[in-house]
Amino acid sequence: MRITFYGAAQTVTGSQHLLEVNGYRLLLDCGLFQGRRAESYERNRKLAYPAHKIDALILSHAHIDHSGNIPNLVKSGFSGPIYATPATSHLAKIMLLDSAHIQEDDAEYLNHKRRKKGEPPVEPIYSTADAERVAPHFQDVPYDKAFEPIPGVVARFVDAGHILGSAAICLDIEEKGQRFSLWFSGDIGGPDLPFIRAPVLPEAVDYLMMECTYGDKRHDDPQKAYDELRETVQRTIARGGKVIIPAFAVGRTQEIVYSLHRMINQGELPSIPVYVDSPLAVNVSEIFRQHPECFDEETRQFILDDRYHDLFGFHRLTYIRSVEESKALNERREPMVIISASGMAEVGRILHHLKNNIEDPRNTILIVSWQAPNTLGRRLAEQETRVKIFGEEYIRRAEVVTIGGYSAHAGQPFLVQYAKAVADRVKRIFLVHGEPKAASALLEKFSENGIQRVEYPILNRTISLS
Repeated sequence: MRITFYGAAQTVTGSQHLLEVNGYRLLLDCGLFQGRRAESYERNRKLAYPAHKIDALILSHAHIDHSGNIPNLVKSGFSGPIYATPATSHLAKIMLLDSAHIQEDDAEYLNHKRRKKGEPPVEPIYSTADAERVAPHFQDVPYDKAFEPIPGVVARFVDAGHILGSAAICLDIEEKGQRFSLWFSGDIGGPDLPFIRAPVLPEAVDYLMMECTYGDKRHDDPQKAYDELRETVQRTIARGGKVIIPAFAVGRTQEIVYSLHRMINQGELPSIPVYVDSPLAVNVSEIFRQHPECFDEETRQFILDDRYHDLFGFHRLTYIRSVEESKALNERREPMVIISASGMAEVGRILHHLKNNIEDPRNTILIVSWQAPNTLGRRLAEQETRVKIFGEEYIRRAEVVTIGGYSAHAGQPFLVQYAKAVADRVKRIFLVHGEPKAASALLEKFSENGIQRVEYPILNRTISLS
């Protein structure tokens, strides 16, 4: 068997890992790379392998950095099945349509400016029509049910505890009379995240491929994150400003809404308007409601006890769908909270909210997610005072606050625990989905805990396993 790391290698985005077994090709994830616009555009449009030769795809979860290039894969000739948990399949179908729509809108917006400058137009990586062609490829498989994606490989999903429907992928492989196992973690959630069940630890595997996004960090206590959110909103309201939150439509938006729901119900915040300005987040919240099988016991009890019997709905919360309603928010001057996608502030309606609010010192831009290098979100998190939005420079006068405790990824201690679960048997561990600084810190911590045979593969590296 051979494995080639075509994405999320020594970086966090663009997860794509190709396995070659028994003459067949199995792809684990097919995500969008996020970074400098020109580099991202080229890497995402040009797949590093012939799509028509991929026999099957297994998707760990629906986040765009793991699923977002599937329409391009299908457009380029892939015709096989896509295996995912039911919740992941449900989420991915609408997220890919939304991704295509955003790319088309942003290309149109940029091309309007490029025409004025006499520059040639840009094309979206894929269209809405391309995204629509993905849905028939999905095959839903529940957690812990064995399936055979290609001959000689038996797979099953186990709970990754990251977002709704997220899974680690356990593969039992037989090739040339040899049997061995590979466990791909996908994105690993923390043990105490709201709503969903805790991640399952790996066991009895020969090869472990695991993420290391926060290999250098311990996450703050969830209560601390809750307190910081409350204090940030209180402080911004006191000076008459808006809180603008770039948030991923899946997971992070629902966590923030749930926290604000609690704060307003309990009188910790005044009854200010809260807007979720993302058609995708509106749809995602409804999908969350349709998959209670993914909820933990505490969440089920909250729904029973809440006067609204709803995790993501309360009297001051408004979900925004139309462009007109979205634009109207920027004409209002009273205090409010606006939660909008994308989480790294690279595309979508959040760019318009930032453009219209970044130069007002009363406002706060609240960062609640990890930000990839060279994204607008990272530049804001690093407190840059001059940033470009849609090609135009703005002076940042708004306060920027970063809260780390809302991460849906495991911190260093749990990553160590994850690897230790198989340290006595595993032949090799491959660290993916992490920057060099995080990987280096985690490698050092692994060494301290007697975890050996760990590698950090570079992009496009092929490794033979047996």
